Amino acid sequence: MSIKLDHINYVYSEGTAYEKHALKDVCLEIPHGEFVGIIGHTGSGKSTLIQHLNGLLKASSGALYYNGRNIYEEGYPMKELRTQVGLVFQYPEYQLFEVDVLTDVCFGPKNQGLSPEECKERALEALKLVGLKEKYYQVSPFELSGGQKRRAAIAGVLAMRPKVLVLDEPTAGLDPKGRDDILDQIAYLHKVSDMTVILVSHSMEDIAKYADRIIVMDHGQVKYNDTPRAVFAHYLELEKIGLAAPQVTYIMHDLREHGLAVDPRVTTVKEAADEIMRALEKRK
Repeated sequence: MSIKLDHINYVYSEGTAYEKHALKDVCLEIPHGEFVGIIGHTGSGKSTLIQHLNGLLKASSGALYYNGRNIYEEGYPMKELRTQVGLVFQYPEYQLFEVDVLTDVCFGPKNQGLSPEECKERALEALKLVGLKEKYYQVSPFELSGGQKRRAAIAGVLAMRPKVLVLDEPTAGLDPKGRDDILDQIAYLHKVSDMTVILVSHSMEDIAKYADRIIVMDHGQVKYNDTPRAVFAHYLELEKIGLAAPQVTYIMHDLREHGLAVDPRVTTVKEAADEIMRALEKRK
């Protein structure tokens, strides 16, 4: 269940005074089951890129393959693609519109042609997966908190049982606990549901903690495409394009410069703690 982008270009308002080349010769492959993080400064092409993955935007040139088939070929079942590649927008209000949460989550399965009984079964399953309490099922989605809206929006996509879950800044505007709750839930879903997860985020700590691989976008191009350790080893280059490494990366470099023999490539707090303890034990 792989996604492959082959020399994808995208130009906004082509042929007008507002023309902007948003994606430039992007070549990527995302195999099934991977947890991929996408980072980049504002305007780097992150959101434009992910909107190509389920056909919301069509490339100006190039090809995009889902399971080996070019989605731009004539007669391609785009509706089916959008049930397989589910996209959760940065602002969940854009995806919530029904009278209550349960009805809203049923919308996707209903659109797939499932019976009312199957729709409800799928919706209840999805709501339990995202950890939204039953007392909210009959509540208007617009009465929910920011974190609850995110959960409801994610449930609405999960109810269609996608193979790929794409999330654009799912924790924007949430407090630290709300952010951790949502991301821990997404990590759990990735583990138990055998799905590919593609996460766009501005938080380097979050990307370092959850992603198997990081794609760095810069002015519409892929600058880095590697493991968190390999990408954040370029922290000085990342700073030049308006990004940074996780805070522990800077701390580890400082410790090394002050004589503690630690590996500065660690990217998470747990890895840093283990590495510091190892270095201190070695020093004894």
